[in-house]
Formats: sequence, C-alpha cells, structure tokens
Amino acid sequence: MMPDMTQHGKTETEDWKPVANTPVIMFDRVSKTYGRINALGGVSLGISGGVTGILGMNGAGKSTMFKLMMGKVKASSGAIRLFGTDPWKNPAPYSRVGFVPEHEKLHDWMTAFDFVTTFARLHGMTRDEAAGEAARVLSFVSLEDVMHKRIGQFSKGMRQRVKIAHALVNDPELIILDEPLQGCDPLARTTIMNVIKQLGAMGRTVLVSSHILHEIERITEQIVILHRGRVLALGNSHAIREMLDQHPHKIVIDCEDPRELAKNFVDFEEVTGITFKASGKLQIETKHLGEVHKRLPEIIVNSKQLVTGIDNPDDDLQSILMYLTGGSL
Repeated sequence: MMPDMTQHGKTETEDWKPVANTPVIMFDRVSKTYGRINALGGVSLGISGGVTGILGMNGAGKSTMFKLMMGKVKASSGAIRLFGTDPWKNPAPYSRVGFVPEHEKLHDWMTAFDFVTTFARLHGMTRDEAAGEAARVLSFVSLEDVMHKRIGQFSKGMRQRVKIAHALVNDPELIILDEPLQGCDPLARTTIMNVIKQLGAMGRTVLVSSHILHEIERITEQIVILHRGRVLALGNSHAIREMLDQHPHKIVIDCEDPRELAKNFVDFEEVTGITFKASGKLQIETKHLGEVHKRLPEIIVNSKQLVTGIDNPDDDLQSILMYLTGGSL
C-alpha cells in the first residue's frame, strides 16, 4: 500500500489564492508559432480533477502545450490560466504544480534521497522537513528500498519514478507528466500507471502525454487527441471509440483452420467482411469491434480450434488519426 499523499509539504503563497469555480487549466484559443511552424493552433479546453491523457503522435504539440503551461515558452496568441490566474502576470500558481518533462538529465552521482531532498529545500522546507518529504514521496513511487542508492545505478523506469517523486515533493494539486512511460520496462510501466491512477483518485489534476493509445486507456477514460497542433477529439475513451464505429475495424485470428472458423461468422450481422490472409490467418471486418470481441470467446470455445493469436492491427493511435482525418495524416 502506498503512503498518504494528502498532507505535509505544502508551501502556501500568502498573497495568492486560486480563483473559485474555475478550471485548474484553461486554454482559450491558444496558438504558438516558431517562425513559419505552427506548433499549436487555436486550442481551447478546460481541465479539472482526475487524470487526463493527452494523446498525439510525435510533433502533435503535446510538449509545446506543457511548455506553455509551465511558462517555458509564451503563447503567440490566446490566454492560458492556471487556477484562474495568468501565470505570466503572477507566477504564484506554480507553487501548486509538479512537472516531469520528457527529457531531463538527472545528477547520477546523487542518491535518489539527496536529489529529491534538494528540490524540497528549494521549495523552502527546513532540512528536517525536506528529508521527511523526500522519504514520503520516494515511498509513494515504490523506491523506499533504494532511495539511498546513486541514481546512476538506476534503470530507466526507476529514474522516471525519481523524476515523479521530485515533482510531488511540494504536494502539488496539478501534476504534468510528459511521456512518463517512454522507455520503461513492463513492471515499471505498471508501477508508474498505478501511481498516476492513485493521484487522480485523490482528486489531483494529472495530465499525462503519450503516443500509445492502450497505455492511456489503462490510466484514464478522459482523453484529448492532438494532431498537428489542434484538438482533434476530446472526451472519454468510450465516446471517442463510438466516433470510430462508422469505420470498419479488423480482427486477425491465427488458428488451425481459418475457413472452418469463418463459418461461425457468416450469419453474424456485425461482421461486414471476411478475408483469408496469405499467412493462413482469418481476418474479420466489423463496425462493432466491442460486440465481436464479446462473442469471440464463445465462438472459439465452440469451434474447438487452437487459437494462437488475436490482433487488432488498426486499433492504435495512428489508425484512429487516419479515421478522424479522413486518411490525411
């Protein structure tokens, strides 16, 4: 069980309070250009509470959006508000934000404990307070057993968890994670996903970027899809998948006798096409992916065939973008 993250370590800004009844994050027609390159174009959205996945291929504008939130770059037009405040006019909201960038060098010669303690001290904590906070957040990300080892000895997944721990040391209400799962092994991915889900369950506002659909779906149902600097779709994952039902999906089944198995789908009204692949696999086309998958186990059991693989080759972000853009990626 992870330790409580609801107390301690809050550094209050005495002359600033969040504006009541406003989204934690508000983008109002925000654009960012670099010369002739339009990195973000007219983005409007409001986000508060829970985990929101920011999905997009490389170059979609995810990192630019996060840099704008963190004040690393300034919008070319439009307005950004954190807790109802313009952070370019008053940086006080950043005392309530934790940020994990995609690329960041760590001090490999430091222990995880010393690294996180240093950042706690930068937030104004005393030496004892910083040590307590460092131990707490490192335990929260399941690094309590190795917190006194040098970061240079850590795997990619462990290093990512150190970065997350340092972003949590000020007990933030808004946590921004840019591609936190990239390059991590399966065990580390699961651990980080659990941390993210728990933060969302606590009522924190968490933004997580990724270019892998199923990763985001394991963390949250709240999704924003970015494409070429614009919001292409937003909503929960079920709503976004419903948008795609007008397009056929493919299910490829690797089995002993594709033709024999295909007989079970002939009268299946949700199936719009059946193809026998040159590799000896059965391909089914459907506009109702979920319905077909619901019945697949029963069909396979009744067929008494050995099935060695089931794949959805078009059930990824790139395919979804192809559908949503009419094939003009």
